[in-house]
Amino acid sequence: MESRAGDEPLSMDCEEQLPKEPPKIHRLDQSVVNRIAAGEVVQRPVSAVKELIENSIDANSSSISVTIKDGGLKLIQVSDDGHGIRHEDLGILCERHTTSKLSAFEDLRSIKSMGFRGEALASMTYVGHVTVTTITKGQLHGYRVSYRDGVMEHEPKACAAVKGTQIMVENLFYNMAARRKTLQNSADDYSKIVDLISRFAIHHINVGFSCRKHGAVRADVHTVATSSRLDAIGSVYGVSVARNLMEIEASDDDPSSSPFEMHGFISNADYAAKKITMVLFINDRLVDCSALKRAIEVVYSATLPKASKPFVYMTIVVPPENVDVNVHPTKREVSLLNQEVIIEKIQTLVESRLRSSNDARTFQEETAEPSSSCFLRPCKEANLSPLVLGSKSQKIPVHKMVRTDSLNPSGRLHAYMETQPSGHLDKSASLTAVRSSVRQRRHPNDSSVNISAHKLIDEFNSNCHSGLLDIVRHCTYIGMADDVFALVQHNTHLYLANVVNLSKELMYQQVLSRLDHFNAIQLSDPAPLKDLIMLALKEDDLDSDPLKDLITQALKEDESDSESTENDDLKEKIAEMNTDLLKQKADILEYHFCIHIDELGNLCRLPVILDQYTPDMDRIPEFALSLGNDVNWGVEKNCIQTIAAALGNFYAMLPPMLPNPSGDGWRFYKKRKLSCAEQNSCNTTGSDEILENDVDHELLSEAELAWSQREWSIQHVLFPSLRLFFKPPASMATNGTFVQVASLEKLYKVFERC
Repeated sequence: MESRAGDEPLSMDCEEQLPKEPPKIHRLDQSVVNRIAAGEVVQRPVSAVKELIENSIDANSSSISVTIKDGGLKLIQVSDDGHGIRHEDLGILCERHTTSKLSAFEDLRSIKSMGFRGEALASMTYVGHVTVTTITKGQLHGYRVSYRDGVMEHEPKACAAVKGTQIMVENLFYNMAARRKTLQNSADDYSKIVDLISRFAIHHINVGFSCRKHGAVRADVHTVATSSRLDAIGSVYGVSVARNLMEIEASDDDPSSSPFEMHGFISNADYAAKKITMVLFINDRLVDCSALKRAIEVVYSATLPKASKPFVYMTIVVPPENVDVNVHPTKREVSLLNQEVIIEKIQTLVESRLRSSNDARTFQEETAEPSSSCFLRPCKEANLSPLVLGSKSQKIPVHKMVRTDSLNPSGRLHAYMETQPSGHLDKSASLTAVRSSVRQRRHPNDSSVNISAHKLIDEFNSNCHSGLLDIVRHCTYIGMADDVFALVQHNTHLYLANVVNLSKELMYQQVLSRLDHFNAIQLSDPAPLKDLIMLALKEDDLDSDPLKDLITQALKEDESDSESTENDDLKEKIAEMNTDLLKQKADILEYHFCIHIDELGNLCRLPVILDQYTPDMDRIPEFALSLGNDVNWGVEKNCIQTIAAALGNFYAMLPPMLPNPSGDGWRFYKKRKLSCAEQNSCNTTGSDEILENDVDHELLSEAELAWSQREWSIQHVLFPSLRLFFKPPASMATNGTFVQVASLEKLYKVFERC
C-alpha cells in the first residue's frame, strides 16, 4: 500500500514533465474567412441598408426607395434610379474586393465615393440571399441575377426593369443562428433603419428618400428633392425642430494647421428633448465622432442646462488627404489629421453662438380675445386682481403659472376667463378638421388643393363596390387571356378582368392619394411640348368633336391662312395654344403632380405613380395633348380630377402599339415585297416558305420585349398594387370590367347531369 501511495505522485510528475507538442497552424477554409469578414461588415440589418444606400448615392441616384420586412431579417429591398450596372460586370459584382471606386492604394488619399473596398455586397451574399435587377442607359431590357457565397447562381436573365438598380437581400443571417436569434428578440432594428435614412435625407437634399415596411400603404420616411436643408430637416424631424435651429458656420484656410469648412444647424434654448441627436457628415460620409459629440454636450450643459440634449447637424469638409476612411469595418468612423484642433474650434464657436442667442430669446404668443361680458362686469375671483394689476407684492404659485398636470385645470388659460357659451371650436370637430384648418392658415393654396383631393378620394371610397373589393383583395392571377383581359380566380369562380380599365382607375386613384408626394422619372432627353402635340394631332382625326371648337376658334383668330395649308396651320395653332397654356400652369403641374415643364416648353420630368413601373413613352404625345385639351383649369376640383384622369389614361397598361407577335400579329412583321412581285407571286409551297423566312427580326424582337414587359408589369406590379390600394367603383360590376366565365359549383351540376 505504501508503494502505491508513493507511486501516484511520481506518475503525475512524469506526465507533467512530458513535452507537449504545440498546436499546428493551418490555413482556414476560404468560406470560413469570408463569413468571418461578413460578420464584421454586416453586423445588423441597418449595416446592410447603409451600404446599399451609399452604393445608390454613388450611382448618382435622384430617388432611393427602401422596403423592409421583419426588421430587415426577411427582406431588405433598395431601389434607385442611378446609372445601373453593366451586364459584363454582373459576373464579378459580388466577389470580394471588386470595386469601381479605386484601382490603386494611393487612390485612398483622394477617395470621394462612399464605398471603396468592395466588401459590402460580397458580405451580404455570405449571410443572405441577394438578387440584383439592373438596367443601364440605352438598354432595351434589364437583367436579374441571384448570388450565393459571392458567385452567381445562374446566368443573368433578361427581364423588364425600371431605370437604375434594385437589390433584394432575403433571409439575412440564415446561416448564423446565434446572431439571427439575438436580432429576432430585438424590436428596434426597423427604427434604426428609419433613423439612418432620416440622417441621409437631411444631408443629401438633392435625393428623394422613401422607407416603408413591406405591405404598408404609407412610408415612415418620405422626402423629395429640395434646395433648402432646413425644409428637409422640418419634413423629417418635424417643423417644431426646424423652428428652434440656428445656423452655424466655421472655416480655417490655413494649410499649415488644420484646414476645414463646417456648416450646420444647432438647437437653441427653446429646444427640449430627452436625448441628443447628432447628425455628422465628414466629406459627405455619415460617421460618428464621440469626441466632438462629447465636446458639444459639455458646452450645452454649461450654457443651457435645461436644453442639454441638443439637436445638432454638421457637415465638415476637409482635404481628402487629411482623412483616413479605412479605420472601421463598417466605415462608421474616420480619422482626421489634427482632429483635436478642429474639435476645439467648433466647440468654441458653438459656445459663443449659444451665449449670444441666450441674451435675447423670442417667445411666440397669441392673444386670446375674451368675451365682451368680461369687460362689462368685474371678475368674480378677487384673488386674481393682483395678477391683473401686475402687482409684485404677491407671488404667484408655480402650479398656477404653468400647467403641471394634463388632468388638472390649474394653469389653463380658460381657468382665469369666463367661458363663452359657444366656443370658436366645436366640441364635435374631429382631429382631421383641426389639422386641416391649421394647415389652411399656414398654406392657403396647398390646403384648398388637398381639400379638393380629399373630396375626390372620399367619392371613390364611398362608391367602392364591396363584392368587387373582396375579389380584388383575394384573387389569384392566372395569366393573360388576350391583349386586354386577364384570367383571375377568386374562391371557386373564374373571372376575366379588363386590365386596361383596372390600371386606368388604379392610376387615377393613386394620383389623388399621392398628391404632392411623388418621386420623379427624369427624361433622358427633354421633349418639346409643341412637337409632342403636333405628333398627337397628326395621328388624331381632325374631324373629331374635341377639336372642332378649337379649329373654329383658330379660324376666327387667323382668317388669313391659305386654304391649301389650312390643316397644317390649324394643327400648329392648336399646338402653340396648348404649349403656352401648359407653360403658364407649369408651377401647378410641378408642385402637385411632379410634371416638370421648363421655361422653353420642354417636358423634363414625370411622376412615379407605381413603384417599378414606367409608362409607355410612345404615348407621351397623346398625354401632352390631353393636358392641354381635356383639363378644366377653371375650377380647382375639376382641374385636379381631369389632370388625374389624364395621368391615369397615360399610365394605364394599354396594349403596345406594335401588334402581338404571339398571335396573328406576326404577319405584320413580314417584310414588304414590291407590288409587281406580289402581283406575279403564286400560292405555291415555295413562295410560302420565302414569306415565312422573310421577317423583320429587329422589329419582331422589339415587339416581343414590349409585350413581355407589359405582361410582367401586369403580374408583378398591377395586381399586387390592386390588392393593396384599389377601391373598385360600382360601375365596374356592370361595364364588363369583370366577367365571370366559370363557376366550380355549376360545373359540378353539369357533371352530375352527365
